[in-house]
Amino acid sequence: VQLVESGGGWVQPGGSLRLSCAASGFVFSDYEMSWHRQAPGKERELVAAISSGGGSKNYADSVKGRFTISRDNTKNTVYLQMNSLKPEDMAVYYCSRRREFSYYWGQGTQVTVSP
Repeated sequence: VQLVESGGGWVQPGGSLRLSCAASGFVFSDYEMSWHRQAPGKERELVAAISSGGGSKNYADSVKGRFTISRDNTKNTVYLQMNSLKPEDMAVYYCSRRREFSYYWGQGTQVTVSP
């Protein structure tokens, strides 16, 4: 399993970023995918998840209405569109796929939100 994130960077509060995660090494369309994030000094938290077919999505309360998770099973890619970003969204964002008792993780991509 390989998960490679891209799209992080610096943005001002209120701005937008789109994260991408290219997956390989497994049948992508068979698995739910998710995004987690970890801010300095805090535990890693689930941000959003999407079912294998894309028909079901779940979000952390803190990002509902601002973030949108999507996937393209023809490209083995999952996305996270982040709008109206806040300083508290600043974190390393990880693409993830569930495994027994844990997750597979990508290497992470830094999102910085500051004036």
